[in-house]
Formats: sequence, C-alpha cells, structure tokens
Amino acid sequence: MTIYSPPLPKSVGRELPKADAGSLEFEDIQHFLIHRSPALAARYEFLTFREPAAGRAWLRAMTEKVTTAAAVRSGQLDTRWVTVALSWNGIRALGLDDHSLASFPEEFRQGMATRAEVLGLTGGNHPEHWKGGLASADLHAIVILFARDVLERERCRVEHEKFLSQCQGVEMLSSLDLEAIPPFDYAHEHFGYRDRLSQPAIEGTGEEPMPGSGPAIKAGEFVLGYPDEEGPSAGGPRPEILSRNGSYLAYLMMEEHVGAFRDFLRQHGETQDEQELVAAKLMGRWRSGAPLVLTPAKDDPKLAGDYQRTNDFDFGKMDPYGYACPLGSHIRRMNPRDTAANMNRRKMIRRGGTYGPPLPEGAPEDGRERGIAAFVGCASLVRQFEFAMNVWANDPNFHELSNERDPIVGTQDGTFDMTIPKRPIRKKIKGLPAFTTIRGGAYFFLPGIEALRYLASLT
Repeated sequence: MTIYSPPLPKSVGRELPKADAGSLEFEDIQHFLIHRSPALAARYEFLTFREPAAGRAWLRAMTEKVTTAAAVRSGQLDTRWVTVALSWNGIRALGLDDHSLASFPEEFRQGMATRAEVLGLTGGNHPEHWKGGLASADLHAIVILFARDVLERERCRVEHEKFLSQCQGVEMLSSLDLEAIPPFDYAHEHFGYRDRLSQPAIEGTGEEPMPGSGPAIKAGEFVLGYPDEEGPSAGGPRPEILSRNGSYLAYLMMEEHVGAFRDFLRQHGETQDEQELVAAKLMGRWRSGAPLVLTPAKDDPKLAGDYQRTNDFDFGKMDPYGYACPLGSHIRRMNPRDTAANMNRRKMIRRGGTYGPPLPEGAPEDGRERGIAAFVGCASLVRQFEFAMNVWANDPNFHELSNERDPIVGTQDGTFDMTIPKRPIRKKIKGLPAFTTIRGGAYFFLPGIEALRYLASLT
C-alpha cells in the first residue's frame, strides 16, 4: 500500500482503454478507487464541521478540486489528485434529513470505533488508544491529497490551510503526511515487503486482470449503483443521487514495529537466509514479492517483478497443506483464493501509503512512529472489510488452525501462535508478538461528484 512504484503505470500519460458502452460514469466517479495516481507523497486531513453552513461552503469549493476518474483516464498528467469523503456524522452535520440518514447501512452509521469488537480491534488496537480524533463523533470529513512530490504536497497544504482560515466553522482535527520510502524501484513498506502485487480488476474500466487474479469483478462490488456479482444492486442510501457512483472506505492507520520485527527474525533465524525464510513464511511471499507457492526454497526477485507470473498460482491444488505457504500466513488469510467460497464478493480495492522515516538496516528501534495508513474501498463494509477483519485476520480457528491470527495485521497480544508446516515435523512459534498496532481508523462514504454537490446544497 505504499504510495508509488516506478516505473509509471502504462495508463499514466496516455488515454486508458475505453470502457464498455453504457457502463461506468467516470466523470461522476472520484478517481480514488478506479485508478492509482503516480504519487510520491500524500497528506490526509481530518476535519470537523462546527457550523453546517460553513461545512457546506467548504464542500462546495472542494468538490470543484476533486479529481474524477474521467480526468485520470484522459491521460493528462497532473501533479496532484484530490479526494473528499465524509463520515456518517459529517453527512448529518451537513444537514441531510433523518429519513435519508437512516438509509445508510448500520455499520457505516455506527462507525468503526463502535464496531471495534466485531473487527477484532481489542487490547492495544482498541479505539481508546487511537489518536488524531479518529474515534470521535466530531470526525466529519477527510481530504486525501496524493501529490507528485513533497514540494507539491506542501504547496497544496498551504493552499488548503489558507482556504480553511476563511471557512469559519470548519476545523482540522489532525493530519498525516506520507511519503514513499527508498529505494524507489518498487513499492514497499517499512518491513521491506514488496507491495501492490495483487489487486482486483474492475469490470468496465478496460483494465485486464493479471494472470492468477481471476476474472474482472463486477463494478457493483466497489461502486454503488451498478450490478454486482449477484445481479442488480439495491438498497443503497437515499435519495437516489447518493446511491450512484459512490463507495465506502475503511481507513486504518497501522504502526509498524520494525525493530521488534527484525529482533524476531534474528531470534528465529541464525543466518540471513534463515531470517529471510521466516519473514517469507509470515507473509507468504519473500520480501522481494516472489510467492512461496512458486518458489518455496529460495527467493526469486525476477519472478516477483514479472506481473504475468507473480500472481499466477493457487493454494488448493498447488499447496493444499501449506508446506510452501503456511495456512496462517498473511496472504493466505487475507486472500484465500481457491480455498474459500464466494471470493468475488469479498474482494476490495486498497489505496494508501507509508508514513514516518525508514529505520536504517541494523539500527536499533529509535522510538519514532512509522507505518502504513491505508484505505479499503468496497460497496459493503460488512460483507467485505468487516468479514476480512473478523474472519480472515482475527479468527483463531481460520483454516482449522487453532489459536492463530494473521501474523501481520491480526490483533496479537503474545498469546497466539504461528504454525509453519514442515516434513517430518512442523514448526510452531509460540507467543507471536505484535508487529503492528492500529493507531486510528474510521469509516467514510466516498460520494460521486453530483452527490457531493447535492450534499453541499442542503439547507
């Protein structure tokens, strides 16, 4: 989920393939989930509306700055890409009537903090420890800025800061600056794992799925108002303008304990090669991105960079017992592929980036916070995101395992294990430490452009 990975995608700088006739209304869809921007830096600003009229005035102005999917598809290079999303409390603060407010799904109305137990966000991950006002009912909106570089991000920050000073009644609760971390030859996070290796293709965008990723997924699984994998969608928020071209976002700010992670690898591997194998077993891929299913004995960076091959595998037929990729590894839990039912209804779009400075190799933990701040986009928070967190990430009995959670994103407190199948005797790591901690989270509605204008015009 890192911000940027050179070289530029083939879609940047040229017009993208034409969508199916009569399908997605790209001019009304925010670009965020449809196309990834070639950004090296980003900034998230979390806002509250103290005065409804001021909130609507702010939204009217910001809507004209939002980047549409059509703009990105045109092939015109830009230096910044702006997204605006709203919490349920934010939509209420803008003045939407009670009947319409009640038409939003229950999980969105309640918010992520209220549903922490459902998500498995307990202990150190509980909302009582969150920062930046993200667990507060005062969180009303987020502005997501992706920028070509840090200079452009700072220019946009100053520009929005000046605008906010003119909007008496709109205040910033907190902000987060993000930057890609070196080396920049491919996207990766602070633990060193290559990122952006598996992402569903949306039917109607013209993008072709990578081998092994399955067919393109119906647009209604991610964008409201379109058929999903089971047919025409129904039951969206009212009025109807809110049920067209919008999506739901789940935001998580996840600190990565890089020093603790490296200490763990040294504890369980005497040599560098052994440590890399332990890291690969936790993730299900080598840190280069090469999948264990295809290259279980040694790393293959060339395979990792070959997008025609690096996802072309399954679990059920190629590695049913997890001798290559453990049953409890991160990629096997969060994308079970052919070993889970109804997978086309569980897939999600990921966006986000890294924050905080990288910890130099060999350096001790320096006490500075670093991690990933990312979004999951979908049409149903409960069916897609909450299912993934509750069952895939945090169910101790996933895949008939016992007392295990996702080693990377699951809630760990030192009482759960990690099984590494091996002949003749499997290895079980007892008392897995927490490599990550959730520092904040929230649910947002990502409206279409016309829906943003409608909400800004409320009285």
